[in-house]
Amino acid sequence: MEDLIDPEFLQTSVDEDRYANGINEKEGAFGYMIRLENLSKIYNTMGDNRVVALNNISLSINKGEFVAIMGPSGSGKSTLMNIIGCLDVATEGKYYLDGRDITSYNHNQLAEIRNKKFGFVFQGFNLLPKLTALENVELPLIYAGVGAKKRREEAIRTLEMMGLGERIHHRPSELSGGQQQRVAIARALVNHPSVILADEPTGNLDSKSGMEIMEIFEELHSRGNTIILITHDINIARYARRLITIRDGQIVSDEEVEMQ
Repeated sequence: MEDLIDPEFLQTSVDEDRYANGINEKEGAFGYMIRLENLSKIYNTMGDNRVVALNNISLSINKGEFVAIMGPSGSGKSTLMNIIGCLDVATEGKYYLDGRDITSYNHNQLAEIRNKKFGFVFQGFNLLPKLTALENVELPLIYAGVGAKKRREEAIRTLEMMGLGERIHHRPSELSGGQQQRVAIARALVNHPSVILADEPTGNLDSKSGMEIMEIFEELHSRGNTIILITHDINIARYARRLITIRDGQIVSDEEVEMQ
């Protein structure tokens, strides 16, 4: 992996403006990038039925951590990821990001944070089928208002970092599953996010491709990236350095993982 990852690229981050944007100095001193306090997510269904997806979750994640959140289907792990990634909001509790309380942020404010602070990698790749690899990776930069020349240069550089320099003009249907997931990782990285959120990133891959993808995440973590991995597979979770197990919407364990 040494030849795939460019250290200079990875050390550039939107984190540079953390203190300029009003981070609480005490919080920054403790290193918490993400802090959840007594967080719950409750869905109201037809009638008076309530579904409690998350129940009183409290959790802190430091900058530079590699955390796996593991649990069976329906445990609440994807709901938790969606709230952390500002794709959803909690019903109750507090969410602090870089020392700021973003619990009551509106849709537009959350969208801005999502685009600047988070890079997403999904099980189903979520690539637009009519766009090339290059055009898919450019998308976050378009949303960020980056000019055409600059965004093309950054997208090409990131794809080359993923070993896809010769595939930039291929559409998803012309790529293998492993190559599609590398495109998705490149798209997640291109805007230099503070946090990479990966939801079952190896779920649609064979074991060899899955191992290669996890080696990429290991290398990204070694370069200082903060990674939050959602999985139901203990073998995948063990690539992380910290394992949080969630069941029935509650954290049941939080432990360090021994190096493989």
